[in-house]
Formats: sequence, structure tokens, C-alpha cells
Amino acid sequence: MGKPQTATKNKWNAKTYDQLRVNVKKGEREKIKAHAEAQGLSLNAYINKLIAEDMNKAGE
Repeated sequence: MGKPQTATKNKWNAKTYDQLRVNVKKGEREKIKAHAEAQGLSLNAYINKLIAEDMNKAGE
């Protein structure tokens, strides 16, 4: 991907998404990622799923 394409993608992402930083202990990221992939999800999709499920529980 060339520089203009990357710049366009970064601009679109900045406009479309908020970013959160999550800190975990060394080695935990790979464990979490493997668990997510075992469920057929990316790490990002897994975290978003957990947040949505938790927020839905809180609304009950």
C-alpha cells in the first residue's frame, strides 16, 4: 500500500473510530488473542463483543 492510500486509510479511521488502549501483563496478549481466534474472532472483535455483552447485562 502506497503512502497516499495509507494516509487516506488513516484519515478515514481517525474520523470513523475512537481508539482505546488496553494494558495487560506480558504474555497475556497472546493468550487472549489465541482464545479470540479459537472463537473465530479477531482480538479487536473479541474485545468489542465482551464490552457489548457486559453493557447489555448492565442495562437489564
